[in-house]
Amino acid sequence: MPQKVVETPYPLIDADPHASRVIRYFRSSDYAVWAAGTAAFPSALYLWEMADPAKRPMRVAIRLGGFLGFVGGFMLAYQRSSARFWGWAENKREEDLDLEELRQRVQEGKSLYGETNQPEWVQAAAHRNSQFSQLKFAAFPMFNIVNHPFHGTDTAKYDVKSENSTD
Repeated sequence: MPQKVVETPYPLIDADPHASRVIRYFRSSDYAVWAAGTAAFPSALYLWEMADPAKRPMRVAIRLGGFLGFVGGFMLAYQRSSARFWGWAENKREEDLDLEELRQRVQEGKSLYGETNQPEWVQAAAHRNSQFSQLKFAAFPMFNIVNHPFHGTDTAKYDVKSENSTD
């Protein structure tokens, strides 16, 4: 089945980035979104409590709200970072970091996207399941935690020599 090509306003860095890369490439604005999400949920509960007081203390609800805000804020920050990998948002910083990181891996003789002991069919299934999964966080949070070669980019930009090359 041919790969679907999505036209984006910015260059595609990685169609299915590994979760560790998405988190490493967080910007300070992503951390601010995460913090705001963490604070917003319990704050909203507290304000609601002030407007309509309950008969019982809200300690447990505020703590649960803090946890849910933390998780929701993280997923929103993760989604924002993923959008930059896909080229849906301005990504010059991520493009430069990606180029530097993967060229360094090539110079060190390491695998471009990491080593794995998974069979190829498992890698392909993991790719199919996790690609664009960040858009479905509300239904089923899933992160790409499998190293695989299916990233939708041309590896020549990292100075990778093909195995058929005579250089």
